[in-house]
Amino acid sequence: MSYQKFGIRPDLVERVKFKMKNPVVKDRMKQMLANVNKFDLQDRAKVRKLVKSAAAALSENLTDTQEEQIITFILSQKIDPNNTFHLLKLWATFR
Repeated sequence: MSYQKFGIRPDLVERVKFKMKNPVVKDRMKQMLANVNKFDLQDRAKVRKLVKSAAAALSENLTDTQEEQIITFILSQKIDPNNTFHLLKLWATFR
């Protein structure tokens, strides 16, 4: 399912992808997500905290609406970070 269906703008995604090419930012994000499991990614409060932390790490000022759209997208994907298929599917979404 496309992130655009959740109201997430392509220009935001492109900015984030560009910023993630910076090794320092990429490592910071990896550390932030290192201990996250599928149950954390189905908990709205934990996902909200992750989105806020990621936005701060990427120096992105998200509106409340953008934040909600991203949270809803993440929850709907039912991501299991230990499942390679889930990660490949997610990667393909943002290619």
